[in-house]
Amino acid sequence: MELDHLVYATPDLDATVAELERRLGVRAAVGGRHPGLGTRNRLIGLGGRSYLEVIGPDPEQEEPARPRPFLIDELDRAALVTWAVAVADLDAAVARARAQGYDPGEPRDMSRRTPSGDLLAWRLTPPERAGLVPFLIDWGAARHPTEDDLPRVELVSLTVAHPDPGAVRPALAAVGATAALTEEPRPRLVAELTGRLGPVTLT
Repeated sequence: MELDHLVYATPDLDATVAELERRLGVRAAVGGRHPGLGTRNRLIGLGGRSYLEVIGPDPEQEEPARPRPFLIDELDRAALVTWAVAVADLDAAVARARAQGYDPGEPRDMSRRTPSGDLLAWRLTPPERAGLVPFLIDWGAARHPTEDDLPRVELVSLTVAHPDPGAVRPALAAVGATAALTEEPRPRLVAELTGRLGPVTLT
């Protein structure tokens, strides 16, 4: 398993994209819209098949029937809310995690249209159950977002902070996730990036 993407959620996508451009020196590429969820995203490559997803409300969609994913409706600022690891066989990965005592949830189908109009489809475990422990994603035969020549920065490190790191370690191991663990007063994710303008920390 490998890092697929980091999820940087925001209540104002355009403002956050502009702020990241100011700090990183690159402008996030248009990703797409998520019909029915009330969200849209922008993407920045992190090297290889990993990327940063910047996701926020889509003003061109009607208000969704349920709260937007990733706690977007509750945020007052952009935040690194969770992450995803890529798997080749989602059902098998879920079974392995459950056998090790962690249930990532039932897989579900997802899709969105790319800016060119192509349909991008994938499967994942429920992101709302994730946080410090990543959700699982299986792109199957779909074209991966990093194949679209995204603007790129370097991911230097990803750290999972928790008051009791030992409490998180078994779940991370169950989904095959690799990240540094550190003890801090409150749980959070910390990503260290290097862009054209130098180092940037996202939390």
